[in-house]
Amino acid sequence: MMHPSSIPIIHACVLAAGTSSRFGATKLIQIFRDLPLVQHALLAAQGVCKGRVTLIVGYDADAVVVASARLANTVVLNTEFEKGMGTSIAAATDSCRQNADAILIMLADQPLISAQHLTTLMAAWSGSDNEIVASEYDGAMGPPILFPRNAYDRLRGLDGESGAKELLQDGQFDVRSIELPLAGHDVDTRQDLDLLDQS
Repeated sequence: MMHPSSIPIIHACVLAAGTSSRFGATKLIQIFRDLPLVQHALLAAQGVCKGRVTLIVGYDADAVVVASARLANTVVLNTEFEKGMGTSIAAATDSCRQNADAILIMLADQPLISAQHLTTLMAAWSGSDNEIVASEYDGAMGPPILFPRNAYDRLRGLDGESGAKELLQDGQFDVRSIELPLAGHDVDTRQDLDLLDQS
């Protein structure tokens, strides 16, 4: 655990490596409220972790990087993105682990999440190396999620579609959740994007 007087260093990691299989095109470059979808997550991340934002790319990486408009401080290519989200979380953790007391895992397809939402999530963290703070929506917990240093080894070993849910169910960690209904609005299909744009 950090010394009480120290200010924790938190890095934000935006996962943007998925195949967009249900969308039928590279969804993160689609325009939502005048900006490519990926930029909304990056702007929110920069609002709370300025200078400490990592973008994880994979599928159609070049197009996603161009659409990101250099809003990420670091770009990491996940060459194993087809195996699932777990590999992106592992790549994100590996990139930040030496410089961060905690990492904030975000999804690039949750465009309604703002810097204010992330601030609330981060403020709920006690600073404990064993405390995870997750967003709660639709009766479940999910991203954005803050993971402390003691979770890094487990995160780096993830592989597959399950992501980091196994850590939320592990008694090794104290898990807190913050009600964040807007996190439940992610974009999987064109219809999802159209409905959000009309909301």
